[in-house]
Amino acid sequence: MPSNVPSFAELLGRCERSAVHLELRDSYAPTDRFEAWKRGERINWADRESWWHPYDQLIRDTVARGVSIRRARIVSEPVTEYIRWEHYVTHANVTAGEEVRWLPRRQATDIPLPGNDFWLFDDSLLRVHHFSGDGVVVEDEITEHPETVKLCTSAFEAVWRRAVPHHLYEI
Repeated sequence: MPSNVPSFAELLGRCERSAVHLELRDSYAPTDRFEAWKRGERINWADRESWWHPYDQLIRDTVARGVSIRRARIVSEPVTEYIRWEHYVTHANVTAGEEVRWLPRRQATDIPLPGNDFWLFDDSLLRVHHFSGDGVVVEDEITEHPETVKLCTSAFEAVWRRAVPHHLYEI
């Protein structure tokens, strides 16, 4: 990742009102946690210390400052094994303070969507994720280009309106 791209923590730290995240892929690069889940290991949600990560605390602290954090995922159905795992671990996102919704891909056909996942901070700054074919982040790009921001804002809000809240989405 280029050195001129601020870290996610820096971007979230500067955020004053809102941060939204749109995810468009059905799988990402496997992690140790995903591999453990595939082996049948499950998280003891009652033991928060065993699963609470610095990311979760960053989200919790940001929400405590009054920043709204929303995440929307567009997913193919039937869902991939990776999405099943993401649905399972989304409990941590929600516990930290994110609002999360899921939209079946077939319901997104008429929504103009960007080609990449992104975070949008305060409706003005985008962090666009560029992935390899197997789901590894190759590069993040920062842009404030007005037309790109407009497209991503519009896409996220259209997805959000149609998407199913996490606690109601069944896989």
